[in-house]
Amino acid sequence: MTASERAHILLNRVRALHDEWARVVRGLDEEAVHAPSALPGWTRAHLLSHLARNADGLANLLTWAKTGVETPMYAGEAARDDDIEKGAYRSAEEIAEDVVGSAARLVEVAESLPDDAWWVRVRARQGREIPAEFVLWLRLSETAIHLADLDFGYDFDRVADLLGDEFDTVVGNAIGMYAGELPAVLLIAAEENGYRHEWRMSEGELEPLTGTRGEVLAWITGRSDGSTLDGVAPPLPNWL
Repeated sequence: MTASERAHILLNRVRALHDEWARVVRGLDEEAVHAPSALPGWTRAHLLSHLARNADGLANLLTWAKTGVETPMYAGEAARDDDIEKGAYRSAEEIAEDVVGSAARLVEVAESLPDDAWWVRVRARQGREIPAEFVLWLRLSETAIHLADLDFGYDFDRVADLLGDEFDTVVGNAIGMYAGELPAVLLIAAEENGYRHEWRMSEGELEPLTGTRGEVLAWITGRSDGSTLDGVAPPLPNWL
């Protein structure tokens, strides 16, 4: 499968999650949108402003891949944080329009990329080089995981279901986002039908750590201490 073919499959999944978000944000009133999210120090309005700026930032990276002109994801970390903070004090209607509008802009840019642009390497926020196709992986992860972070009717089991066939890759990519030595763990997501998803997080002899797909996703993304998993969940290294 070519990068372009894979990108278009991913884009369909991203569109579906954007539709999910559109339904959610249009159901938030003023009280709900300014209530705390599951992320420490952030209201739902902070999270939603971040989600919108993430869409614009990733659109910048796809524009870079399309034109060859370096277009950073953000003007800088301080500017990114300032945009999120300012955006969190808007009305529920303004925030909803921003989330939906920024998502549409990202999809529009993605749809305009020629096939050969999906191979072009750009620089993500953390400074590492990634192919343009991976930009859609980043968006898929953001839109899925933050549904649970919103703390408004979605848990990680439901998020794992929404990811569908992309669940394994999202977990694998999350593992790859950690800096330093990973714990000696064989991470296992067990389904009710007996199917097991497995990731070797290190070399050598590994201790199994098992849970539902949602429990595994919550732990590997730092949203859980792993106490609900079967096995001893060691601390994870710092996120890149």
